[in-house]
Amino acid sequence: RGGLTAVLELGVLVSGSGTNLQAILDAVAGGELDARVRIVVSNKPGVLALERAERAGVPSLVIRHQDFGTREDFDHELVSALQGAGARLVVLAGFMRVLTPGFLRAFPGRVVNIHPSLLPSFPGVRAQAQALAHGVKVTGCTVHFVDEGVDTGPIIAQRAVPVLDADTATTLTTRILEQEHSLLVEALRRLAARQEPG
Repeated sequence: RGGLTAVLELGVLVSGSGTNLQAILDAVAGGELDARVRIVVSNKPGVLALERAERAGVPSLVIRHQDFGTREDFDHELVSALQGAGARLVVLAGFMRVLTPGFLRAFPGRVVNIHPSLLPSFPGVRAQAQALAHGVKVTGCTVHFVDEGVDTGPIIAQRAVPVLDADTATTLTTRILEQEHSLLVEALRRLAARQEPG
C-alpha cells in the first residue's frame, strides 16, 4: 500500500457464477489490488456470485430487472444501490444487461467491462462462438470502459488466447475465462495507479 495510488471503491454487477468477481476478491484479500468491493449487485437471485460475495463478507443485493417496467427504472435502482454503498467505479463481471445512458451518466468514465474477445472483433453475445465461426487463429479478452455502444468503449487492457484446432465454444470459453481473471485485476491495478490521491 502507500505511494500515490488511491483505493478503488468498487461496485460489481453480476448475473452468474462470479468467477471474475472471485478474482477481484482474491486480489484484494491478497494485497495485490488496492481496492474495496463496496457492494455486489445481481439481477438474478440465487446465483453463485452472491455466495462468493457473502463468503468474502461483502454486502450484496438482488435487483431483478423483471420487477421494473423500463430499463431506465431498473438502472435508476442500480445507480441508487451503488452510490448508496459508496461505489465510485463499477465493474461489470459477467453482467448480462446493456446499461442505459442514464446509468453511464451517473458514473462517467467509471464503468468497466470484461469481454471475451479482442475487441473490436466479435462484440456482443457469444463472442467465442463468433470467433470459431470466423476461423480466427487468435482471440482473447478485453477490459474496456463502457460507452453507449455495445462493447465499443476505450480499451484498457487486452490479452490474446490462441484458438486450437480442436476447440469448441466450451473449451475456448474456459481458456479465455482463465485469462480474464488476471487481466481484469491487472486492468484495475492500472486504474488504481492512474487515480489522483485524495
